[in-house]
Amino acid sequence: MSTKKTGQSAQMKYVVVVGDGMADYPISELHNKTPLQAAHKPNMDAIAAKGRNGLLRTVPDGLNPGSDVAILSVLGFDPKQFYTGRGAFEAAARGIQLKEKDVAFRCNLITEKDGILADYSAGHITSKDSTQLIEAVKKACEKPGEIEFYSGLDYRHFLILRNAPLSLQIECTPPHDAIGAEISAVLPKAKVPEAEKTANLLKDAIRKSKEILESHPVNVARQKSGKNPGNMIWPWGGGEKPRMPSFKEKYGLQAAVISAVDLVKGIGIYTGMKVIDVPGATGRDDTNYEGKADCALKALRDNDFVFVHVEAPDEAGHVKDYKLKVKTIEDLDKRMIGRILEGLKEPYAIAVLPDHPTPIKIGTHTREPVPFAVQSPRLEADGVQKFDEFSAKNGGFGLVEQNGVVSLLLSSTSRSR
Repeated sequence: MSTKKTGQSAQMKYVVVVGDGMADYPISELHNKTPLQAAHKPNMDAIAAKGRNGLLRTVPDGLNPGSDVAILSVLGFDPKQFYTGRGAFEAAARGIQLKEKDVAFRCNLITEKDGILADYSAGHITSKDSTQLIEAVKKACEKPGEIEFYSGLDYRHFLILRNAPLSLQIECTPPHDAIGAEISAVLPKAKVPEAEKTANLLKDAIRKSKEILESHPVNVARQKSGKNPGNMIWPWGGGEKPRMPSFKEKYGLQAAVISAVDLVKGIGIYTGMKVIDVPGATGRDDTNYEGKADCALKALRDNDFVFVHVEAPDEAGHVKDYKLKVKTIEDLDKRMIGRILEGLKEPYAIAVLPDHPTPIKIGTHTREPVPFAVQSPRLEADGVQKFDEFSAKNGGFGLVEQNGVVSLLLSSTSRSR
């Protein structure tokens, strides 16, 4: 990495690494350890041992514990002020333009079986298969200027309601929170009578999508090969275009974001961060960890701050696979964090944390505070030796209720603590 000319001190660089959903509860199969406690993660542990630790509350009271809310909190953007719904952030990452009163929904391709929501991701359907399916839905259901469909990545697509502000008065259940539920019990519901018409529009699209997709050649082939079909759409997470300050306006730093997930990219777009796409970054356990590390180091040449997000632990939590969750944590530690630490040549401060817990026992997000560790040249170690949910309780930061990690990271380099 480049440094300033001889005689000038090198500029401080900042890195935040988020392992989505890493935090968890003790698991009997892991001898009553959490995946973070059970995983071999020498690099995270080294950051904890050399730095200061604590617990961070990322989900304010009254808001759902989604990654949208949690990531905003981690970055120090109050979700109670700036959050409108995750769909708007994700749509931005796909170049979908929203006007005033438009509402963007995430639109999963799910598996419905005998009236039950059986799989929130249609067996982690590939983009190759899912694009054909969402195009079939678009052809049959789209009404330009009223309801529109856009392809996304894998099972994650988009439904846009144009000039429909009452859409925010509709309760839409996230599909990963409704595994095993009867479809009829979790369909969109109007919160106020005026939104009933719009809620019915969404319900009609859901029902019609089943008719269109059930016998689609892609799904016929998937079922023959033992894969779950993407036989129904599921809109959720509706949001209007948010208005928020840029990262540079808030912190005075040039920043970049690295993630495979549209939600995180969209938050980066709305906060003016440079969005860096990494070849092979998938949002799953087969993601390109090394590529993310290399792109982070390269981004630090032209940026003061880099935010690196890895989705894989969260996906393992959703499918309740504790072995896979441990593996994703170990891969994140060895293949990405270790590589970043080896490549950092200039003075730097680094933080590592989850955005929220995704416990294996329940397969969805919870709102408990998450562990975090900050290593910085001017920050004295607090004696904590491991990075996990229980060690962090003894950390020098204690429980942090409001400040995001970014503020702590910046203050750690301005004065000793």
